[in-house]
Amino acid sequence: MTAKEIIAYMETLRNDAQRKVLMRFFKTAPGEYGYGDEFLGLKVPQTREVVKAVAKDVSLDEIPELLMSKWHEVRLCGLLILVEKFEKLATKKLVDNVEAVRGRDEILSMYLRYAEQANNWDLVDLSAPKILGHWLLLPTFLGGNEADIYHEYKLSVLDELAASSCLWKQRMSIVCSWKTSQMGDPSWCLRYAEFHLHHPHDLMHKAVGWMLREMGKRVSMDLLRDFLRLHVHEMPRTMLRYAIEKMADQERKYWMTLE
Repeated sequence: MTAKEIIAYMETLRNDAQRKVLMRFFKTAPGEYGYGDEFLGLKVPQTREVVKAVAKDVSLDEIPELLMSKWHEVRLCGLLILVEKFEKLATKKLVDNVEAVRGRDEILSMYLRYAEQANNWDLVDLSAPKILGHWLLLPTFLGGNEADIYHEYKLSVLDELAASSCLWKQRMSIVCSWKTSQMGDPSWCLRYAEFHLHHPHDLMHKAVGWMLREMGKRVSMDLLRDFLRLHVHEMPRTMLRYAIEKMADQERKYWMTLE
């Protein structure tokens, strides 16, 4: 199965009525964050069905053509194929397998090389936790051969994304912590929530608040409260509202009264 064949098939599924809905939803008008993006009008379950049918038969070499497509859904398809391939190499039996580690590193490297092609929040959110976030928790040959070098290299990767001028790379650096928090490690969320605390874009306010909420739920509500005590007076209100969303009413009201 080639990228051209996948694209041709997905183009046959085009739905112009749904396309207009998606273009409004993903803010593609001039001046909006998704300006210029083009849609076929496929819903995510349709794209997932394509991935399910072709993922095991598509060479990694074909993925860049999907990621470089003008079609939003085709780029999503490419990203979800990377997710599928990464997860197959990240099972418990393969965590320390040399060939699996090399395969995961190759997928991660491709993901980072084409990171700007994940140029809307859904593309980031459906891929970053399962590729980048999972990679943070696994052995890697990138950056050296010692465990501490692994950690330093991983920090350098995320720091570079966080400091990028690209909104979508910045979002990757925090949204990937969904996976790390799920697996019990709060450090990535706390580091990049603080890094992006004063970010000007509403999409980042929502992402940081969301990841803080997940960290509190998955790891420790006390850690979330500690973060809030330090930063509540400087957090954007949207970020705060997302972070405290799962707290009891009385506690939510308390945090929202602190200016």
